[in-house]
Amino acid sequence: MACPMSAAQMYRTVDVPVRGGNLRVGIWEPAAAQVKNADGTENADIPTIVAIHGVTASHRCWDLVAQRLPGFRVIAPDLRGRGRSNNLPGPFGMAKHADDMADVLDFLAVPKALVLGHSMGGYVAVMFAHRHSGRTAAVVLVDGGLPLEMPEEMTPEMLIAALGPAGERLKMTFPDHEAYRQFWRVHPALVDAWNQAVIDYVDYDLVGNPPELRPSTSVAAMIADTPDQYGSAPMLNAVAELPSPTILLRSPRGFFNDEPGLYPPERIRYWQESLPALDVRDVADVNHYTILFSDQGAAAVSGAVLETLQRAPG
Repeated sequence: MACPMSAAQMYRTVDVPVRGGNLRVGIWEPAAAQVKNADGTENADIPTIVAIHGVTASHRCWDLVAQRLPGFRVIAPDLRGRGRSNNLPGPFGMAKHADDMADVLDFLAVPKALVLGHSMGGYVAVMFAHRHSGRTAAVVLVDGGLPLEMPEEMTPEMLIAALGPAGERLKMTFPDHEAYRQFWRVHPALVDAWNQAVIDYVDYDLVGNPPELRPSTSVAAMIADTPDQYGSAPMLNAVAELPSPTILLRSPRGFFNDEPGLYPPERIRYWQESLPALDVRDVADVNHYTILFSDQGAAAVSGAVLETLQRAPG
């Protein structure tokens, strides 16, 4: 499916064969890129960005960022267990997601891409760079990708509670799209940042049939993906080999629009001391959601991508 986004850019989706079924992938690209090569493959000459979403999100979180990258191809999957890829089976984990990303690049005949990850997508980006270094032009992290400080105990119930309304909704059903919009409309992080990009993202998230529409993220996938985010041995090994330099855009506020955000200053200092390659930049006046869903946040993300691409080797 393809539809116009702007005079310079088109949006479409494709289904990519991966282990266990098809992975839904959104693609934003210049209209000229719709012309295929003679063998039917994608035009790989267009600079490509693989954009990877967070733990309960979908590829539609990248709309505002992609619109600010005309002239580039932005490839954004619905990760296994989310969006229209929610029926794909496990096992899950960052290594499995990273290998799915490699399958996407293979299917689209893209040899190398900048890898951009938000929240849990940052961990997938780091793992991709570790497992598929030859396919990685560079990495940009957006409020994610560095292991969080492990609480003394983390049960599935605690994880859902930590995500607040975003986690609670996975257990709920909704009679129609308007009811789901209203649920999100009062989310602490979005109550003052409601816009069309958020509406499109929220509408896309629902699956099933009225009056029992439900959020698309699999609870099993979310739970299985948790250990890597708190520093499993494979994740720590991947982080230790983070490409140099790597920009990390940090939000000063978190899931609830609360300070100090996902990465408190002391946690950031720890990682800066451990990883000389890390270039941490705070984005003012955003939270963990609006770093993608506001003009200010999307401009900071697209700016970091463009800066990184300019200095990345060819």
